[in-house]
Amino acid sequence: MTRPDNPTGTVLKVAAVQQGCSDDKATSLATSERLVRKAAAEGAQLVVLQELHATLYFCQTEDTSVFELAEPIPGPTSTTLGVLAAELGIVLVGSIFERRMNGVYHNTAVVFERDGSIAGLYRKMHIPDDPGFYEKFYFTPGDAHFNAGGSGFTPIDTSVGRLGVLVCWDQWYPEAARLMALAGAEVLIYPTAIGWDITDDPAEQARQLEAWVTVQRGHAVANNLPVIAPNRIGTEPDPSGQSDGIRFWGNSFIAGPQGEFLARADDHSETVLHATIDRHRSESIRRIWPYFRDRRIDAYGDILKRVRD
Repeated sequence: MTRPDNPTGTVLKVAAVQQGCSDDKATSLATSERLVRKAAAEGAQLVVLQELHATLYFCQTEDTSVFELAEPIPGPTSTTLGVLAAELGIVLVGSIFERRMNGVYHNTAVVFERDGSIAGLYRKMHIPDDPGFYEKFYFTPGDAHFNAGGSGFTPIDTSVGRLGVLVCWDQWYPEAARLMALAGAEVLIYPTAIGWDITDDPAEQARQLEAWVTVQRGHAVANNLPVIAPNRIGTEPDPSGQSDGIRFWGNSFIAGPQGEFLARADDHSETVLHATIDRHRSESIRRIWPYFRDRRIDAYGDILKRVRD
């Protein structure tokens, strides 16, 4: 196949923030704010923060006192981020440990418009429960249907385009990316908190990191969409002392709609990644790589089964 053209058109300047976090929420949010301001000063129109950027990654252990960190939406953190988005005139994607009601908590990405209003929420749909990542203790999965019956995998419309916002563990599921794409998402966004078990050997750590990068680049390729994936950095101890904690591997990146790297961070630096996305490129690529045209939707019924026994 020939290389698609790259027609001149509107471009979108995006940024992904990679930061370390503190056990003090005010300190973590101050770091987020400083880096968001830096991103905006450098021209970003859309800025994406990482998963649970206001706190340490508290899911390494199960502790009921952690629920005190949760907030309603609207609430203090969403107000702070909304005011920041309005001041800077940007679309901002933040992350909040949401207290929806007594006993129901979510891992929620919040999208703020340029005027500071909330454009939409995405409540994490896939919830892991693995050593060091005990998220099922804290988070209720997002609703499969909400907002007048819309799918849980529904893009959020903003002044900079239709955003397919997902969260961390969702990034391993091609179904989530495809459903966002089928609903017209123009970019896939994955706020993330993922890292290494410190006791794993370097070869295993390298395999895990490259798997994480590769699967998301695959979503870009399979759906002809850009991907923005910010991740945290730093080593965070296990509060229970049962393990050596997690070293978060950074490597935040922005990829284009053929999986090409537009920007990639290292594994330890506080960073604001920038990239320019051509808003017409996905359509150009889909004209010569017509995956959506050739989908055999008549043959996919078994995808709704847990197992094909």
